[in-house]
Amino acid sequence: MRNGASPTVRGRRLAAELRRLRKQSGLTAEAVAEKLELDPSWVSRVESGRRGIHPIKLRALLDIYEITDPAVREELLNLCRQARQKGWWHTYGDVIPEWFQVYVGLEAEASELRSYATELVPGLLQTADYYRAFLQTDPTTSSGEEIDRKVDFRLARQARLLESESLRLWAILNESVIRRPVGGSEVMRAQMHHLIGMSRRPNITVQVLPFVAGPHPAMDGGFVMVGFPGMADPDVVYVENQVGSLYLEDPAAIDRYDAVYNHLRAKALDPDQTRNLLAQVAEELP
Repeated sequence: MRNGASPTVRGRRLAAELRRLRKQSGLTAEAVAEKLELDPSWVSRVESGRRGIHPIKLRALLDIYEITDPAVREELLNLCRQARQKGWWHTYGDVIPEWFQVYVGLEAEASELRSYATELVPGLLQTADYYRAFLQTDPTTSSGEEIDRKVDFRLARQARLLESESLRLWAILNESVIRRPVGGSEVMRAQMHHLIGMSRRPNITVQVLPFVAGPHPAMDGGFVMVGFPGMADPDVVYVENQVGSLYLEDPAAIDRYDAVYNHLRAKALDPDQTRNLLAQVAEELP
């Protein structure tokens, strides 16, 4: 399903539509759950996308909401079937947590990613050696085989960015990202040159936010804004931590992060200045 519809995005779209239909019907989640003889939390989990739904249950919901148009019912059932499929990333389920699989599912159908990185080169721009060196610092990584699998998965994620221009990446890197040595001078030098090369691609923009820019509104952490090609799939802000992640979809939150990102872009070095700095950092490595 590498080049097809993402089941994660289809599930998110279905969840939003079911939430809209319930509100349109004037029913509460509790009333719907009572009709289905289920716990009320089931409805909220389905409408938030945290739980999938079987086609049989979907038909029952559509009956409750009095959706009789065959075309509408079939469209929603198709979304349900697509959401239940497995994405290519599920084959790496042994080495990536479920909460990150959700992000990769969103990334798979995104048209634009806008990221701000505070310490680490963003995954889509990492070399294999850089990522491997970072993984080796993790006290929970158990074996070289696990590291190899994670590196393979990282390279597979990068394939779409490299093979087509349907995904646009705009990455802002705090200067600490390019100053912190990872894996030794040779690995870092190769990573700097890789960033320079990637930044010359038509669908990739890289900017460095220099220390001299001073304080800024994203000093409390990095984030990724995920944008989609159609109005049916609103933007998502993804914030990651050591043991999980947060997905923000509220329009007010999206607007805030959008304003912050525009502020960072204005304070960061432009792409040509960024490439000059990356080359300088590579040259200065011992």
